[in-house]
Amino acid sequence: MAKSNGENGPRAPAAGESLSGTRESLAQGPDAATTDELSSLGSDSEANGFAERRIDKFGFIVGSQGAEGALEEVPLEVLRQRESKWLDMLNNWDKWMAKKHKKIRLRCQKGIPPSLRGRAWQYLSGGKELDMSPGDPKWLDVIERDLHRQFPFHEMFVSRGGHGQQDLFRVLKAYTLYRPEEGYCQAQAPIAAVLLMHMPAEQAFWCLVQICEKYLPGYYSEKLEAIQLDGEILFSLLQKVSPVAHKHLSRQKIDPLLYMTEWFMCAFSRTLPWSSVLRVWDMFFCEGVKIIFRVGLVLLKHALGSPEKVKACQGQYETIERLRSLSPKIMQEAFLVQEVVELPVTERQIEREHLIQLRRWQETRGELQCRSPPRLHGAKAILDAEPGPRPALQPSPSIRLPLDAPLPGSKAKPKPPKQAQKEQRKQMKGRGQLEKPPAPNQAMVVAAAGDACPPQHVPPKDSAPKDSAPQDLAPQVSAHHRSQESLTSQESEDTYL
Repeated sequence: MAKSNGENGPRAPAAGESLSGTRESLAQGPDAATTDELSSLGSDSEANGFAERRIDKFGFIVGSQGAEGALEEVPLEVLRQRESKWLDMLNNWDKWMAKKHKKIRLRCQKGIPPSLRGRAWQYLSGGKELDMSPGDPKWLDVIERDLHRQFPFHEMFVSRGGHGQQDLFRVLKAYTLYRPEEGYCQAQAPIAAVLLMHMPAEQAFWCLVQICEKYLPGYYSEKLEAIQLDGEILFSLLQKVSPVAHKHLSRQKIDPLLYMTEWFMCAFSRTLPWSSVLRVWDMFFCEGVKIIFRVGLVLLKHALGSPEKVKACQGQYETIERLRSLSPKIMQEAFLVQEVVELPVTERQIEREHLIQLRRWQETRGELQCRSPPRLHGAKAILDAEPGPRPALQPSPSIRLPLDAPLPGSKAKPKPPKQAQKEQRKQMKGRGQLEKPPAPNQAMVVAAAGDACPPQHVPPKDSAPKDSAPQDLAPQVSAHHRSQESLTSQESEDTYL
């Protein structure tokens, strides 16, 4: 069910053909053929050679396919103001969601501050926290084969067996335990990789669960029935948004699965420039799948929405190539976001069209084999369905300097030790910091790299996670499978802030 089908991109199946090949090919992506040399690096120390190369603001190696050129930078003062506003929202999340959801939506459309994007995505999706569990052995080799294909030019995933790939492995195998009836779909790998760029593995796992169950239910099931239905919904909505593009695709008899499968299943993470990906995901977590539909409709409209553009695509091949090689202008962050925000496609229209397509499906093919939960349209719908308080965001600095240490660039002379100690004690007494600091969180026991056993979790007394995955599986795994645990949630939150 999860074998690779070669180097080619996704294709629409012929009549009666299984969709499993399409489902399993999406993790390869356009970078698959160029990753062998990079992914042969064996350790993080070897990958450190890439430190000599320039890294862009998103972590991609400059000059690679994932890197971007000049970007529109948000002024520092504006960024700091947005961070302050988002911190206030995150610390009072339930109140904001209940009374000022429209304000949250507007701030998501402007873009979430990078320092808080991971926590904001987690709150928007309603994610929880979970200790990782050993994976189901039957999926381990399949998942491992896909690791080096995920964003190989990003510093987190450039090294085979590095920490980024280890955490990606842990997240994906945990999902196969959490939903064994679904197993692993290769299109989940880029989704999980994007999440890991912004948050620790435990949080990334629960965000992945929310995406698979709340935002895009049924997308990653074996038969891909949900993505087929959404393909028909997209095509029907296109008739209203761009009649010219709709007529051309109808005349060419191009199945929606040929162009929208990777778009939707990977949430455009393999299609758009990275700055546009992040802005789309900000809005997607806030407003739900309608953002994915809007982005798809905007791309189709501007790629095939005029007679001049249609004339250049005389056949199926030319049309598909046009949709695979989209103009950079229509994918540019400011242009795309503005078009998406202004496109009048609502949840009600999507749900109404869903009922129509579902009825047609039942008339021609019978009942759906995959019974997915109902789709929830964004953070507000998820919170209403699953009310519950969120822990307050309490960042603490990762780097602590002595109080008498001069700031970088200053020429202040160090004070004598006794005088410095006396002043330090006065300052600490004034701030109430003479109390003994609390002991660090010891819940996670990290196995050394050469240990013979996988990492274990030591739960606190009288507590057990409600939704944690089974803990009694002990598969025989290779050295790579015994991946080292990442930082604890609290320690990692400091790093990502």
